[in-house]
Amino acid sequence: MIFGGSPPARCARAALWLFAAACASAAVAAESSDPAAWDVQRLMRELAQVKTANARFLERRHLGILTAPLESSGTLVYIAPDRLEKHTLRPRPESLVLERNELTVESKERNQRRTLVLQDYPVIWAFVESIRATLAGDLPALSRFYQVGLDGGERQWRLSLIPSDPRMQDVVSEIRISGDRSWINAIEMIETGGDRSVMTIIRDAP
Repeated sequence: MIFGGSPPARCARAALWLFAAACASAAVAAESSDPAAWDVQRLMRELAQVKTANARFLERRHLGILTAPLESSGTLVYIAPDRLEKHTLRPRPESLVLERNELTVESKERNQRRTLVLQDYPVIWAFVESIRATLAGDLPALSRFYQVGLDGGERQWRLSLIPSDPRMQDVVSEIRISGDRSWINAIEMIETGGDRSVMTIIRDAP
């Protein structure tokens, strides 16, 4: 995965994708029993029940300067209450790990490893707090950072997250998470500059 811009902007994108990964892998384990009751509160309750989850991903990053999207693939891991991992395997190994108040980016191929303390990056910290609020099923806390919308029904729905803080809006304009019942099909992140990334979530056979 490629992150352009300043270090805070790159790391904010990393935190956002970790958030997306957490939502996707957590929803894999959710079960639905009452279609009539499906709403954003129900979705938050399902997410709050998950303590650990794993999934695979295929990501396509569309950049205005390229004629074809960049592709990457790998695995996603969530361990409650605060560890999130994104391990890219192709085209080259790279890991993003969020634990407690630290975000670590590591590339073994380039022999590079960097750890950021979130308190030193207020915008990234705000992103991470929204991650934790989502995994806790705390919709009021999530709403402090995003305008939250849910369209469609249980069989075909889309969660829309629009940043409320102008500093966040400098990085991303909207995150769209679409799914069918408890399964998330895709996560799209639309950046302020017009570039966008689409992550397809792949569930392993039980």
